[in-house]
Amino acid sequence: MAITKVWIEEGCIVCNACEAECPDVFLVTDTTCVIKAGVRADGQETENRDEKAELLPELQESLEASIEAAAAGCPVEVIKYEKA
Repeated sequence: MAITKVWIEEGCIVCNACEAECPDVFLVTDTTCVIKAGVRADGQETENRDEKAELLPELQESLEASIEAAAAGCPVEVIKYEKA
């Protein structure tokens, strides 16, 4: 199974742990964390909370371990993902 979607729920404390763990996917801004446009099928750069856009199919398996590590290391547990 691969991670098909990843998003950030409300409550991000911009601690930078996710970006340090998985810089290909996460970008921490001044106020939140976003999922980078380059890994999303819709090409947008947002928290992906509302869109729930899929990751690009060719990246889903290769990013799985680092996304899971980032989610596990998030101190406020706002990184969510879906597998298929």
